[in-house]
Amino acid sequence: MRTEGDTWDIVSSVGMTALGVAAARAIETKRPDALVHDEYAAPFVVASGDSDMKRLITDPTLWTQIPFTSGFIGYRSKFFDDFFLSAATAGVPQAVILAAGLDVRAYRLDWPKGEVVYEIDQPKVLEFKRQVLTESGAASRSDRRAVAVDLRDDWPAALVEAGFDPTSPTAWSAEGLLPYLPGAAQDALFTRIDQLSAPGSTVAAETIDSSVDIGRITEQESQYLKDTPFGKVDLASLFYTDERTDPDELLTALGWTTSSLYIQELAERYNRPLAPVPEPLAQMFDCTRYLTAFKPS
Repeated sequence: MRTEGDTWDIVSSVGMTALGVAAARAIETKRPDALVHDEYAAPFVVASGDSDMKRLITDPTLWTQIPFTSGFIGYRSKFFDDFFLSAATAGVPQAVILAAGLDVRAYRLDWPKGEVVYEIDQPKVLEFKRQVLTESGAASRSDRRAVAVDLRDDWPAALVEAGFDPTSPTAWSAEGLLPYLPGAAQDALFTRIDQLSAPGSTVAAETIDSSVDIGRITEQESQYLKDTPFGKVDLASLFYTDERTDPDELLTALGWTTSSLYIQELAERYNRPLAPVPEPLAQMFDCTRYLTAFKPS
């Protein structure tokens, strides 16, 4: 179970979920109708040394046992890719990827010249990422700045110390993050984002409807996945299920304008049908929203 101040590397706790998502991006990249291409996803999985995750990228048949066969990670990754590129094209000069994990948008996307991309995550995760990218000879397409800090701590101070300019508009992302934060930390996250955001800033976040019992769903999911390569990732023990404010409501109260899409709507937007997902996994997909918010002048 999670504890206050717990930490992790890429093959433990929350870090293992980031590795699993990298494996899913590696498989997405191989699809003939791929929505994203991530040439570094597979090298991350191989470098981790985790045998189960390595099997996922060498034996595609294993994906028939798990929900990512629906292409869920493709839809999600494409949504956040489009979000960042749209903001950058509109003149937003800096981006902040919260809980960046093994995200490599600083390397993958065609950023405008001078775009600054901040990646916030646990120190051990960012160090692993640095090592693999260095060994791969990767070159960032942006002014990438890694910020090693826990999002439950004073991350705004660390972000500003890394050069972040709170007087300039910012594009923020919270992808695959919120359930891993205590309710108070989630509420504080969006309050801090508002405080650090100049007019013209925008936020994209993956959220879960407050009407669902996420604890019960994750327990069911853990049982469903126990005999798959994801069996070692017990989501029920990693997610926080305490009370929190819906990010849409919180940001709206702070003066932001918001809109949301569900996974089915992303499938329609990207013209790739959503494959059937078995229960209880379908419940999590059905209640997941993709929120976009804009801070007007």
